[in-house]
This record gives sequence, C-alpha cells and structure tokens, in this order.
Amino acid sequence: MSLNHNDFSEALDQRVHQGKLDIPMLPEVAHRVIQITNDPDSDASQLMRVIQTDQALAAKIMKTANSAAYAPTAAIVSLQQAIARLGMNTIRNIALASSLNARMFKAPGLEGHIENIWQHSLASALWAKELARGTRSNVETAFLCGLLSNIGVPIMLQEVVDIARDENLMDNVELIMEVTHELAPDAARLALESWKMPAIVTDAIIHKDNFMEAGLGKELAMIIAAASQFAQVMCTEYPEVEDLKKVPVLAELNLYPDEVDSILMKAPGIREALEALRA
Repeated sequence: MSLNHNDFSEALDQRVHQGKLDIPMLPEVAHRVIQITNDPDSDASQLMRVIQTDQALAAKIMKTANSAAYAPTAAIVSLQQAIARLGMNTIRNIALASSLNARMFKAPGLEGHIENIWQHSLASALWAKELARGTRSNVETAFLCGLLSNIGVPIMLQEVVDIARDENLMDNVELIMEVTHELAPDAARLALESWKMPAIVTDAIIHKDNFMEAGLGKELAMIIAAASQFAQVMCTEYPEVEDLKKVPVLAELNLYPDEVDSILMKAPGIREALEALRA
C-alpha cells in the first residue's frame, strides 16, 4: 500500500534528522571564493588568482560588471577592474549564482519545477538587493539571502522523488510538492551550515515566512519575504505591478509608496541582470 502524507513526511523527516540528505557540494572554485571573501585578511589579488582558474566564471563576472545593473561609466576590460568595480561580496554572489543552478539537483521528471525555483531565487536575489538599498541595509548580504532563499526546496525535492519512486507515487505531484515545501526549511539549514554561511543569513532564510522569529536576521528575513513576492509577480507573463504596492511586509520595512515606486522602476534592469545570471 502506498504511503499517505503523514507516513511520507515522517520517512523524509527521519532522513533530515539523521543527516542523510544529499547536500550538493559546491564546486571547488566557488568554495575557495567563499573562503577568501569571508576572510578579513584576504585581498583582491587572491580572489583574482582563484577566478582565473575558471574561465566560465571569469566570463560571467566580466559580463555582469559591464551590465546595466552595475552601470559602468566606461567598459570594464579586465578581471582586476571587474573585481574593483563589483567588490568581493558581489563576486562571491556571482560565483554562487554560477555554481548553484538547476543542473546541480537530481529530480527526474520534475526538472521543470527545479528550473522555476531557481529562476525565482535569482529574481528574489535581485529584488532583495534593491529593497535593501531602499531600506539602507547591506545590499550584498540581501542578494545572498535572496539567492539562497529557496535552497531547501530542490535539495528536499530530490529526496522526496527518491522515496516517491520506490512507492510508485511519482504521478502524485501535488503530494510530492506539498511534502517538499513542508520540510524545505530543515534541508536549507543543513545546506547553509554545510556551506558555512553566516548565521544571520541562515536565520533570515529559515525564518523568511515567520520573520518575527529571525532574531538578528529579522530585517533580512522581511526583505527576502518582500523580494520573493516581487519575484513571483514579475516572473509571470502579465505582471500586476500595482499589486506589489500592497505587499504587507513593505510597511514593516518602513517603505513609503513613493519609495516602492522607485524600487519598481528598477524592473527593466533587474530583467537584464536576471538574463545575465541565467546565461
């Protein structure tokens, strides 16, 4: 007999608490970039030497540095210029965005869901950056939080699919997605701790749906919550932009209507940046 929702959820919950989830390893270059950018004694020359070992990452950094999102006054023609222009934290975020993509996760039959999740994460990161700028928060930390805001979902989804296949439940996509989202915060915590992300980032992501419990990460959690809704609307074919002005968490962030209007005007640049990151 097939597992019901409770049995299905319990079986996966056991995997989580036994630490048996398949947490993807970050590529070596991305791992080194994170180490360098987290080390206060490191410098841009160390970062450049690591990036130069990965031509694809170096090309993406150059493309991003020259994109409208960063509005360079003159064309950036060297990696050294790009690092100076973007800063080490932005380079870290680009390295992560390049490394963490839909192809890292294995959920046969549900690849489209993972691709949509990743597109939403990238859009959330870009909106989080603009919302952080509007609230005078750290923009690069906000970007990082947005980028990783859904990370528990594809990690959990590949575990769910593993059991669903054994139990002949692959045709019950509704059950698969329901259980995945239910346990995604636990998967996210394990991944973020494995990748040694700052505690404030982990707290903000885990509590983005209940930001009052996020402690020092409360404001970041609110930014992610708002950015997620912005991304959800802007990723639709016919976005209802006016609806975004009514997102309740914006008031919690002390953003006034004219400030929200200014943020929404960044939509064309965000779309361009999204395409650059997805390329």
